[in-house]
Amino acid sequence: MTDPAPLRCDGCGQAASTEHISRRLQRLEWTTKYRPVHIQTLLLGAFSPRDEKDFLYAPGGEFRGEAALLLDALGISTAGKTGEAVLAEFQRAGFFLTHVLECPLDRDTGTGAALLAQRLPAVATRIRRSLKPKRVMAVTEGLEPVVEDILALDLGCPVVLDHGKPFRLESGAGGNGAARLREALAISTGS
Repeated sequence: MTDPAPLRCDGCGQAASTEHISRRLQRLEWTTKYRPVHIQTLLLGAFSPRDEKDFLYAPGGEFRGEAALLLDALGISTAGKTGEAVLAEFQRAGFFLTHVLECPLDRDTGTGAALLAQRLPAVATRIRRSLKPKRVMAVTEGLEPVVEDILALDLGCPVVLDHGKPFRLESGAGGNGAARLREALAISTGS
């Protein structure tokens, strides 16, 4: 008897167990609750964070990692607010965060550049047909290997980059990517 081919997740293209699919559906449910009717700025990351508390839309309001960096970069304060209030503010501003791989990268996958490249056509179709943002901003350095591929796609809107690269949310050597993201956002929205 032959082993059946492993099930592939439609959100990331990785081999998927029932637990993997269950976690993906949970993240999808959390995310859908805060999707704006009209997306002004689609913030595009490479991979969904591994830790639930780093996932922007996770319940509990304990914004850490990518979620905390993104909110800070956008100037959305979490001080004295419930998680729902913070996410409602994010939604009212017309922001929506999604990832090329909607699931965390498996530990044994390496950089994930090949998976990112494989998923781009499906992501482009989703952006163009379903999300329909006014602009896309690449916001994680994990997208660097596929930036040129993203620019070559027909997304139906402009892609905003930081000098040809994705915006780095964390500050470090080379400047303050969060400040440049706020600047680029102000320019692209005309505010």
